[in-house]
Parts: sequence; structure tokens; C-alpha cells
Amino acid sequence: MSSERTIKLRHVVPSIVTVFALCAGLTSVRMSLEGHLETALAFILIAVFLDAADGKLARFLDTASPFGAELDTLADFFNFGIAPGFLLYNTLYIGTPAANLGWLAALVLAVCCALRLARFNLSMKDTTVALAKDNFFVGVPAPALACLALMPIFIHLSGWKHLDYPLVRTLYIIGVGFLAVSTIPTYSVKHASIKRKHLAIAIVAAVVMVVCLMSYPWPTLMAINLLYLTTLPFSYRAQKRQIAKES
Repeated sequence: MSSERTIKLRHVVPSIVTVFALCAGLTSVRMSLEGHLETALAFILIAVFLDAADGKLARFLDTASPFGAELDTLADFFNFGIAPGFLLYNTLYIGTPAANLGWLAALVLAVCCALRLARFNLSMKDTTVALAKDNFFVGVPAPALACLALMPIFIHLSGWKHLDYPLVRTLYIIGVGFLAVSTIPTYSVKHASIKRKHLAIAIVAAVVMVVCLMSYPWPTLMAINLLYLTTLPFSYRAQKRQIAKES
């Protein structure tokens, strides 16, 4: 006589959030097909938020599992590899002479995202493979990859349509894809820290950023992307200094 197996609700909450994130990515594709560009972008940003939330929930509830990790990887591939590439192609390339260039950019973006996530899965099983080292990420994380890749659309929505150079745009998107599979150290927000005396400044800066996102979303996202890109040389030097101190 076998007893019915049960599972606590808290064990499925992170996976439910991951499924919501996947639904956000799928809805972004639908909105793109229907011509609702800003709504499509909003759903990708929602997917970024939910991706951060499901991992936090899994650690907070102590419910991390191989199933949740695999589901999260599949959702990340669609949300940050396929959906942004599709949105870029459908918005900026389709029906233009540069359509083939746009499709190339979308393919490279998706492949690089897949390779990074495959490396992530491998890092959980093989200790010789790591995507985080010395409080730094190795390469650009998938959510940051999507946000950086969408920079041309942010520029487009900001009214700078005169900055329309398909070849340069394509090379930028491909370059962002390569950053994801590179070994360049990037700052990890969850390991970031500030001095207590700077706490008030950090809070005010966060409030200003939120207000700017609500009032001027696309220029603000452009500024955040540019700020992130400018941190790459500093994160590289910071890791080198840290390694030198430890050796």
C-alpha cells in the first residue's frame, strides 16, 4: 500500500515565478508581432525582474533544485536570447535592405546566449567551470545581455532615428553577444557593497533612477547600458588587482 507523495507549496513558488517570466517573454513576442513595441519591451524588462526574483526566492525559501535550475535556464534562453533578437529583427530590420544583417545579428545573439547558459549548467556540475569568480561574473550575464542588445531600440524610441546605420548596429549586437561568452570579469551586483556613510547617496540615486525610468524610460535605459559598458575596463582591472594581492 503506497502513500500519496506530497510537496510543500513553497517548493514550487520559485518555479511558478520562472514560468511567469517565460510567459512575459512569450507575450513580448506577441506584442512585437502586433506592433506594440513599447509594450513588448516592457514585458522583456518584466522578465528581467522576475528572473532576479525567482533565484532570490529559491535561496530565501531554501528550495533550490535541479528542476528549477533547468527550468530557469530554458526560460532565460527564450527571454534573453530569442525574444530580444526577434524584437530587434521585427522592429529595425524586417522589410529593409539590411534584413539579412538583422537575421544574422539575431542568430548570433541567440547562439551566444545559449552557449553562456550551457556553460552555466556545466558550472553547476563541474567545479572546473565557473561563471562567477572572486565576486565577479565571467562574461556578461544573460539579463544584461538582453538589455545591452536592445540598445538600438532604445535609441530608436528616444527619437534619434537619424542614428540609423544598419551595419554598425549589427556589429554592436554581435559584439554584445560575444561579451556574454567571453571571460571578461564583470561586476556582480549581489556582491557589491558601499560604505555606510554613502548609504544616503545610494538611496537618493536609486530614487532618481526610478523616477527617470518612469518619466524618461528609453533615455534612462540607454544611460544605464552605457554606464554598464564603461564599468567593464574597471571590473577587469579590479579583478587583476585582487588576484595580485592574493598571490
